[in-house]
Amino acid sequence: MTDPAAAYEELKAQGLKLDLTRGKPSSEQLDLAAPMLDLPGAGHHVSPKGTDTRNYGGGQGLPELREIFAPLVQVPVEQLIASNNSSLELMHDTLVHALLSPLPGAPTRWVDAGRVAFLAPVPGYDRHYGVCERLGIELLPVPMTESGPDMDEVERLVAGDPSIKGIWCVPKYSNPDGVVYSDETVRRLASMETAAPDFRIMWDNAYAVHHLTSDEIEIADVLALAAEAGNPDRPFVFGSTSKITLAGSGVAFLGASQANVDWWLALTSKRTIGPDKVNHLRHALFLRDAAGVRAHMAAHRELIAPKFAMVQRLLSDAFSDTEGVTWTEPKGGYFVSLVVPDGLASEVVRLAKEAGIALTPAGATHPYGKDPQDAVIRLAPTLPPLDEIERAMAGVVTCVQLALARR
Repeated sequence: MTDPAAAYEELKAQGLKLDLTRGKPSSEQLDLAAPMLDLPGAGHHVSPKGTDTRNYGGGQGLPELREIFAPLVQVPVEQLIASNNSSLELMHDTLVHALLSPLPGAPTRWVDAGRVAFLAPVPGYDRHYGVCERLGIELLPVPMTESGPDMDEVERLVAGDPSIKGIWCVPKYSNPDGVVYSDETVRRLASMETAAPDFRIMWDNAYAVHHLTSDEIEIADVLALAAEAGNPDRPFVFGSTSKITLAGSGVAFLGASQANVDWWLALTSKRTIGPDKVNHLRHALFLRDAAGVRAHMAAHRELIAPKFAMVQRLLSDAFSDTEGVTWTEPKGGYFVSLVVPDGLASEVVRLAKEAGIALTPAGATHPYGKDPQDAVIRLAPTLPPLDEIERAMAGVVTCVQLALARR
């Protein structure tokens, strides 16, 4: 076996500058949507239903585009809002609105309620945590399982504490583990008893159509289940085309009960006269229908599936028999979660940085940047070319081996 210290010195001598930090689409993926930039074309700004997309108004977004995405995000078209490019912006604004204006069914504004807390399934998405930290909302970690959040713990917490106002969820191909919520988990989230009458599920369905295999996994319809359970206002559903078309020029979606939609539109009308409907039309013309979205995503899969396969091969070759080192094998989404023995994640990230390989900071997958076990490392293999993925992951393997040897 190669001496880990010697292998690491050889790695540093290569002078690498590689990056596995963020889940961005590659240039080749963005090129798939390049024809969209020529749409709608001069003199063709009126939508099929007669909307002049160049003008003010239409706060709910272009109907033609909402019709395409309604079945994909499991929201009735009349309860779906199409906005500008960032779903994170919609999540942020939803929480701000709840802090400053009573939600449907709420006895008061959140800001008047004293303590406001959210459940954060871990490992999870650092930008969700950042929104809560920015707004002074306390984060309470709950562990993830292979079928979603630990529902026994979730139900115990929400039943006894009215200051717990919501939970963050990435229900399909979750960030970073790739977990798909089971139907039972979705049902329990939709129907559980909560001490807070204004409890909300922030349902970030960011990877609704982002499959890595031909098995296009579906999840239960949280809006329908919540309505059946008598909690129609509980879920806010979010999605976007950020990793479908152009990450910086896409369209974000919000879906909810009619009461929530009316509440959100009334409040948002104070900050905007309407979204970019020209971009909505551009997307509708380019994608055409739900089948067009799926076909477009199949082209994405052809580009990124080999990168995920490379990550799996190198980790398996190096650590298939190594105690304490595990990793996820997602069927969709944008991340692989690498778990090392407790206390080693920060050291692996540090070693990688010294060798010219940028990794997401250890702890980013947990609230406040604190992973109590210091064990989880999020890998994002979509952006770099395949040859860089191979070199970067070979370097990560070397760093893990050295950290293990020094332990």
